[in-house]
Amino acid sequence: MKSPVITLLAFLALSGSLLAQAADPILMTINGKPVLKSEFEYIYNKNNTNNSLDKKTLEEYVDLFVNFKLKVEEAKKQGIDTTASFINELSGYRSQLTKPYLTDSKVDEALLQEAYNRSKEDVEVSHILIRVPQNAAPADTLKAWKEINSIWKRLQKEEFAKVAKEVSQDQSAEQNGGYIGWISAFRTVYPFETTAYNTPVGSYSKPIRTAFGYHVVKVQGRRNSMGEILVSHIMIFTSQGDEAANKKAKATIDSIYQRIKAGDDFGALAQKHSQDKGSSVKNGELPWFGTGRMVPEFETAAFALKNTGDISEPIQSAYGWHIIKLLDKKGLAPYDEIKADLERKVKRDERANKGQQAFVASLRKDYSYQVNASNLQEFVKLLGTKTLNDSIFQLEIAKLNKPLFSFAGKTYSQADFAKYLKKNNASEKTIASDIIDDKITNFSDAELLAYEDSQLENKHDDFRFLMQEYHDGILLFEVSNREVWDKASKDTEGLAKYFNENKADYTWEKPHFKGRVISCKDKETFKAAKSIVQKSHNDSIDKYLRTRLNDSIQYVKIDKGLYVLGENKAVDKFIFKTKEKFDAGKDYPFVFVTGKMLKNKPEDYTDVRGLVTADYQEYLEQEWIKALRAKYTVSVDQNVLKTVKKN
Repeated sequence: MKSPVITLLAFLALSGSLLAQAADPILMTINGKPVLKSEFEYIYNKNNTNNSLDKKTLEEYVDLFVNFKLKVEEAKKQGIDTTASFINELSGYRSQLTKPYLTDSKVDEALLQEAYNRSKEDVEVSHILIRVPQNAAPADTLKAWKEINSIWKRLQKEEFAKVAKEVSQDQSAEQNGGYIGWISAFRTVYPFETTAYNTPVGSYSKPIRTAFGYHVVKVQGRRNSMGEILVSHIMIFTSQGDEAANKKAKATIDSIYQRIKAGDDFGALAQKHSQDKGSSVKNGELPWFGTGRMVPEFETAAFALKNTGDISEPIQSAYGWHIIKLLDKKGLAPYDEIKADLERKVKRDERANKGQQAFVASLRKDYSYQVNASNLQEFVKLLGTKTLNDSIFQLEIAKLNKPLFSFAGKTYSQADFAKYLKKNNASEKTIASDIIDDKITNFSDAELLAYEDSQLENKHDDFRFLMQEYHDGILLFEVSNREVWDKASKDTEGLAKYFNENKADYTWEKPHFKGRVISCKDKETFKAAKSIVQKSHNDSIDKYLRTRLNDSIQYVKIDKGLYVLGENKAVDKFIFKTKEKFDAGKDYPFVFVTGKMLKNKPEDYTDVRGLVTADYQEYLEQEWIKALRAKYTVSVDQNVLKTVKKN
């Protein structure tokens, strides 16, 4: 007797299957393969929106859809879906399509909004830096941490700039007391930026860590964003310690300034005298810039200019003397206008992975991720003071095979992790526990994302439909190219036969001249060319003219084609007998025309090859569809078709 529990589970499974079929029934079968209503509904509504110029009725679209699916089925029969080119192309599309599904979109959007909101405000900051590399030894990191904390305690009693001059390892601090100036979003590394925006004016932060080391950040002011400005400048370089040269530079910039005041053109002076060669060739013009892009002295003077065309007095920066001219100003654009630019900047920033990190954290929870800490610790013990690529370490971990971590019902062993470590044996960490923790995180993150990637079709209808659309679209293109497009263009016998059977479809309203316009450099060439044309077969004329008359100099030119009145002046004059004066030109003054007049229809398919090819393709398409419908069985459930929803 069956267990009641097993019977109940079987019933529930069957019920779930029946419910799924009821929600998404089979609309049609093609060659015995089912097509669900949802797929047809997606394609139908996507291609028949309210704005569609080619809106089809449901019945018409069923025929189009069946034809489409028959071609895809034929592509599979031909094995196109197993070729490397198809697999690679589809994989490339998929890797692009998966990106929005493998990140926390709410976190990504919040980061963009945060960056935009920060862009509305500038923050004036100073800092004290104690340098320490990201991969520093624990002892060096601890030493730097103690040092920055002792500095932080000093700041409670001493002036920030004074302490910065004495202890900051930012080389400029000795001169500027740690003053950086005004910053905005993306002007500094993300942790520094976040600290600056979260610290009140007049206060300094607790120690923070960035890629450069430990900082204490002081916020001295806030203001609404100054936007961006466009300026041009004239620059004379100076160098520290060379007083004579610097005095000469000052005299030069003052002289240029007097010439500007007297009315000389700023751009011309910049081209001639500015030593910033990158901008001098553009009349001194620099790219648009906002807060934090230029050295403080230059930025302050530039933003102080009020009206377009205003010019500053000479100002000095750490690099030299400048005269600045304001060309334009603009404020912060609306969010929707600069969202794409913000996304590009975020991708180049430390915050780039935050959306995916949040997403992976949710996957760990959803898939009940668990790690066996004691089995992981075996890697730490074996590593000790060795490096990951140490041969002894690699040999020892190859022997491990206990369970290590699991999620979604799948277990990964120590052996799996050992293989990962063999391929990923570089690390900026120096402590064994830190190295292994970092690697197990990277490994498990990659596996979680790979698993989620494999589930996208099951979890997201829109992704499944889009992937199916790409899959079928690639197959459709390739098989259609084989059976129709490429076949028609290369099948010269078929084109000729089709043309001969349908000549009546290619009549002309106007007579056409079919032939050559032959232009010669001198009389001797003209006579020789005429003789060659008279004695040669039509198919050989072009070859003989070029090989016998042209050498290093082109003595004869050939223009070959079909012409109606008004398309070629030589043909108009010699064939259509117009009264307009014909001037051949001085380079090739001797011209004659040879060929035949076709009054109302082409001579052969080559005369109208484009039209015949298009018509022949359509003919092949129709014949192909007839053959496919005869080859494969098709059935449509009319009752299900009636339930298709139209947008």
